Amino acid sequence: YTMLVYVASIPGGWIADKFLGQKKSVLVGGILLVIGHSVLAIEEMWAFYSGLGFIIAGVGMLKPNISTMVGGLYKQGDIRRDKGFTIFYIGINVGAFLSSLIVGTVGEVYGWHYGFGLAGIGMALGLAQYLVGQKYLKRVGNFLGSSEVASEKEALNKPLTKIEKDRIVVLFISFILVIVFWGAFEQAGGLMNIYASEKTNRILSFSLPFIGNEIPASWFQSLNAMFIIFLGTSVAGYWATRKLKGKLSTGLFKMILGLIIMGTGFFFMSAAAGEYNSDGSSAMYWLVLAYLFHTVGELCISPVALSYITKLAPLKYGSFMMGIYFAMTGFGNKVAGWLGESASEFGEFAVFTGIAVFCIAFGALVMLFRKKLEALTHGAEDDEHEMTAEETA
Repeated sequence: YTMLVYVASIPGGWIADKFLGQKKSVLVGGILLVIGHSVLAIEEMWAFYSGLGFIIAGVGMLKPNISTMVGGLYKQGDIRRDKGFTIFYIGINVGAFLSSLIVGTVGEVYGWHYGFGLAGIGMALGLAQYLVGQKYLKRVGNFLGSSEVASEKEALNKPLTKIEKDRIVVLFISFILVIVFWGAFEQAGGLMNIYASEKTNRILSFSLPFIGNEIPASWFQSLNAMFIIFLGTSVAGYWATRKLKGKLSTGLFKMILGLIIMGTGFFFMSAAAGEYNSDGSSAMYWLVLAYLFHTVGELCISPVALSYITKLAPLKYGSFMMGIYFAMTGFGNKVAGWLGESASEFGEFAVFTGIAVFCIAFGALVMLFRKKLEALTHGAEDDEHEMTAEETA
């Protein structure tokens, strides 16, 4: 199911590029998601499978196209684009953080069908907000075939130029970074989650209201979203400041560095595994430090990758390339499962250390070819600057 959700982004992006445009595709996706969650609220087996089908189709239509629309909010050369995607990413994580608490609580207390119904209501409210906000999106996400700009209309039928082909090559190489990153990062939902539950000393020297003196293992899962919410704008602001000072801050450099930072975080998990092997349990701060480094790495690669696609992808393939990115993210999740399963054979220390070394080494390898790869972008990021009011009008 999870893999299908990601892969559905490819046809969803293609439909937007060829027929509907991003704006209408997001609307269709939102409607399908409302239907899907509403159907899941029915306690029947047919409703379960039908609801999942609607959700897969809905996510496929919404996920790549709403991301492409964020890029459309900014003109070429606007330095705020990366920061805009970070704000977008923070919003996603605020929603994920709150929904897991609200829907999860309703599901556990009253039954999961009520939880699904509540998710449907939340999606309907989001869809209503999207419709109300259309007045701010008049020039964003429209189908190229109906564009009033002649150059955009012609882009549908023109063959790709050499510059566009070179940029696609760079995008696909960046997608390899994405696969490696998510293959390692998603240990948070698997191996690291199990480690928090079974091998981490979660006992406090004092009691907390409602939970006592033992931290629930599931709380560690919320650290990522919390760090994103609190650190997101700071990380984006740091990169924007570097750019304005003329220092290295290209999208590819950020993604490579993000992979290396995330890989470094796994050394803290190696330390936790070593402590467990000697003492029979490990301290909580190892997990906190690991999640901190993983989140900083994520902020350097995930929203940046979304922004990078909108800068490099040919106009007529914008959503399709975004769909491929999300499919690669899904494949990274699959790799994460394979890595997690290997822990039973090799042990956590070997797996955590191996992931750390591989991510850092792979990042360093791509860094060696960074300048050559960036040359293939043909200056897609060279003219980024703070825009005047006249330029943004």
